[in-house]
Amino acid sequence: MPFIQLEGGKIDKEKKELLISRLTKVASETLGIPEDAFIVLIKENEMDNWGRGGKVLSKVMAERAPQ
Repeated sequence: MPFIQLEGGKIDKEKKELLISRLTKVASETLGIPEDAFIVLIKENEMDNWGRGGKVLSKVMAERAPQ
């Protein structure tokens, strides 16, 4: 069974459903494997579990937010 894994920040249920659907469809079309053979895993991470440029991502994003 093909396995697709996506890691990122928190996303809502509707976006997860859309991602799973579209990732599965594209992978199925590209590889010629039936959609029902795919397993998709979305791993959500807190912004403080990521870092960029020596800072936690929550701080990076806060610095970029319009004031």
